[in-house]
Amino acid sequence: MDRLIVRGARQHNLKNVSVSIPRDKLVVITGPSGSGKSSLAFDTIYAEGQRRYVESLSAYARQFLEQLSKPDVESIEGLSPAIAIEQRALAKSPRSTVGTVTEISDYLRLLFARVGTPHCPACGKRIEAQTVQQIVDRILDLGERARATILAPIARARKGELKLDIERLRREGFVRARIDGEVVDLGDELVLDRSRPHDLDVVIDRVVIKEGIKGRLTDSVELALKLGEGRLLVDISSEGTKVEPLWMSERFACIDCGISLPPIEPRMFSFNGPHGACPACDGIGARTRIDPERVVPDPRRTLREGAVVAWGRRGSLRLATETDRAVTTLGANPDVAWSKLPAATREAILHGSEAQAGRGKKRGAYEGIIPRLEKQLASGEAQVQSADDEDDGFEDETNALGDELGRFVVTRVCDVCDGRRLRPEALAVQLGGMNIAQVGTLALRTLRGFLEGLMPEGSGDGETQLMPRERAIAEPLLRAVIARLGFLIDVGLDYLTLDRSAQTLSGGEGQRIRLATQIGAALVGVLYVLDEPSVGLHARDNTRLLEALRRLCDLGNTIIVVEHDRDAIIAADHVIDMGPGAGVHGGSVVAQGTPDELSEDPASITGPYLSGKKQLPIPTKRQRPDGRFIRVVGARAHNLREVTAEIPLGLFCSVTGVSGSGKSSLIVDTLLPAAKNELYRSSAPVGACDGIEGLSHIDKVISIDQAPIGRTPRSNPATYTGVFSLLRELYAGLPESRTRGYKAGRFSFNVKGGRCEACQGDGVLRIEMHFLPDIFVTCETCGGRRYNRETLEVLYRGMSIADALALTVEQAIEQFETIPRIRERLTALARVGLGYITLGQPATTLSGGEAQRVKLARELARKATGRTLYVLDEPTTGLHFSDIEVLTASLMSLRDAGNTVLVIEHNLDVIACSDWVIDLGPEGGERGGRIIATGTPEEVAQTEASHTGQYLREVLGRRKKSASSSAKGRTASRAK
Repeated sequence: MDRLIVRGARQHNLKNVSVSIPRDKLVVITGPSGSGKSSLAFDTIYAEGQRRYVESLSAYARQFLEQLSKPDVESIEGLSPAIAIEQRALAKSPRSTVGTVTEISDYLRLLFARVGTPHCPACGKRIEAQTVQQIVDRILDLGERARATILAPIARARKGELKLDIERLRREGFVRARIDGEVVDLGDELVLDRSRPHDLDVVIDRVVIKEGIKGRLTDSVELALKLGEGRLLVDISSEGTKVEPLWMSERFACIDCGISLPPIEPRMFSFNGPHGACPACDGIGARTRIDPERVVPDPRRTLREGAVVAWGRRGSLRLATETDRAVTTLGANPDVAWSKLPAATREAILHGSEAQAGRGKKRGAYEGIIPRLEKQLASGEAQVQSADDEDDGFEDETNALGDELGRFVVTRVCDVCDGRRLRPEALAVQLGGMNIAQVGTLALRTLRGFLEGLMPEGSGDGETQLMPRERAIAEPLLRAVIARLGFLIDVGLDYLTLDRSAQTLSGGEGQRIRLATQIGAALVGVLYVLDEPSVGLHARDNTRLLEALRRLCDLGNTIIVVEHDRDAIIAADHVIDMGPGAGVHGGSVVAQGTPDELSEDPASITGPYLSGKKQLPIPTKRQRPDGRFIRVVGARAHNLREVTAEIPLGLFCSVTGVSGSGKSSLIVDTLLPAAKNELYRSSAPVGACDGIEGLSHIDKVISIDQAPIGRTPRSNPATYTGVFSLLRELYAGLPESRTRGYKAGRFSFNVKGGRCEACQGDGVLRIEMHFLPDIFVTCETCGGRRYNRETLEVLYRGMSIADALALTVEQAIEQFETIPRIRERLTALARVGLGYITLGQPATTLSGGEAQRVKLARELARKATGRTLYVLDEPTTGLHFSDIEVLTASLMSLRDAGNTVLVIEHNLDVIACSDWVIDLGPEGGERGGRIIATGTPEEVAQTEASHTGQYLREVLGRRKKSASSSAKGRTASRAK
């Protein structure tokens, strides 16, 4: 069967959709956000394919697999086993890195354990482990008639007379020893200087290398290793010439430093276990500690005025008590500015002091404020609490002590491992002159070249080439790693490094990592369903991604992509256009066919944007900078190279560049945390830079990223935007509620009181089916309405609180038009194109684009100060051309109010609408990190070195041509 046929799909908002999809082709499903694309691709086609495959397994195996419910569809024919590659975060753990999620780190750990060369962690000298037989053969190789003295090291650089060691050697029958380089007779009276360090080696045997000596030599070596705890020394002279002595060991040990390495195993190179993790930071690479500058933020204050803010507020009893203790114990002057106190006094207040005598009396020990705070931090008595967007005002109160301690906490790179996460013993093992942490810092394209140089046919130099025996062990591991790196590079991730935290990857990068894994698997006859793989990808790199998808197709697989990118749609074999609107207004297939057929179809929502008949309106006149800037000076976080960037205030500014060029490092890791620390006194770590100027021009900073607005079904647009709190207050203020004594908490389905206790406010009951998917049945007690009968009896304009949550935003605006605070927040949701979603729609069912627009709507509903900095990370994610038009209008309204809008963006239409562009590059990773061009889109388009400029030139040219054609058409129409 050459087609996949879906009949009667009614999942979510789909309206009895029937569609025929060609197999073994690249198929794109597009349409407005919320039109039903994901419902068709993921919740219907993928869910049914996965469900059928899982049902083919045994009942025992199915208990351990994620079960998908049968979608609401009449039939699907021609379905293959399905794999979904969704756009979601790879991992939330700080321990997850690119290396761990791609499993390349597992191969590298095995590679270093089997063929790595150990070195001493202290002196850096190469150390080897040898068997008794290898040591004997090494001595025999010295040549005929060579003289060798076998010694066992007993003490190295040890102070004292060594009487006990010498007596023990005498009792065991040894005659001679070498002390500090001189051979002595143990029968003589030996007196050593106890104040000097001494070396003591016992002479085991003296042999001449000749035929038949092998047996005696083996016995001597075994005895020397036993006495020397696995180490021995061979003193050599050949034909009367003294030769450099040989140190040999059956363990990995440095003779000079006395340091022994543990057995070299793969687990030694893992920072996720105790055998390899840095003991100071437990393998995280960073440590949380108390910052003295936060404990004493204003050194102009005196102790009595509250210079040490951790002692309490000014005028409080706690501050008075702590000040009195410092005066009594340390003799500190409470009325002298902190900066003018003696250095010893400041040190004692912060870090403590021992008991000491002074001024005729003994002063007791003083425990500093930092050790006290660190004890609280270590014991877990107070953890920094973060605001929860799902909190509806009736959850547990935030730990007050945690809030207080959080003011003084900073996260810094571990000063023991320097952020490398591993123990010194693991870092002492090298391969090709690099340890495993250094290998993890290489960009993937550089790493591939390094590993290819280790291969037998590689081009590595003498120092990096492996020995023949090592090559035989390493070759299969190297080929596996090089192949995986090749797949990652092919999908445009060559700029990543293995040690990069998975938390810092965008959804698109995570999706492409999973896509690379599937390309490497080389499966045939599989249905792949992808969710916007182009997210986070520059137009320059789209070709590589599409080539990777085409390669999967050529193997005999069917690729269904939910996508809005123009290049991806044009490259498709078949396009399905959903619409015509979103939510209840969508759920239908409005057009389908090849991209060319779609462009000419009058019913298509997407076609006019492909043909150029519709496009985002570019401002005819750009706004220019007025002289006010936020200036980031000397930024060098990650791959940034002393970047100094000027962001003009009051404009719509886009930060662009190829993937990995440093956009997020500059804005998200450097500017954003610095602004929050300055305005809100937060403790976020700021990327390395020389300084940030001009923050005095703003009074608020708002970040809108791609993270979901909630992690549970209890969170919804109403709770996130604050509408739910206002609705509860409204219903609690009704006469019926006041008569019954109902407070606002009565109308929350998250706490006891007004919710239905049979389902605990969920509206459904979950029935576990073990090897079948769990079944969710509507609660019989409340009928799925979440509240108990008494709560639902309170009505506003004929609607209960449950009815209100079931309204769409558009319906709710009409219902609550007389309540200004509710109406304003709902209107903000409608302004960003979310009039179709229901107030109580679970946050887990919102797409990435919808979640980001809910965040934007919450900010639009707030009072604009005209001095706010809005930072948005790829706001066009998940948005159709028509949605982007609505979003851009909202962002322009923020700019027109005097605010600054700063977006990290790849969408060329949005970039073309910007007032100002900052382009980074020229490439990603180590070849990026510089500003290539700044200015208006037209100015950037003229910069030859800018990849963004080259593609921007095409867009602006196409717009200019389209505008010219429209003008001619209007002139001809008027002439007629």
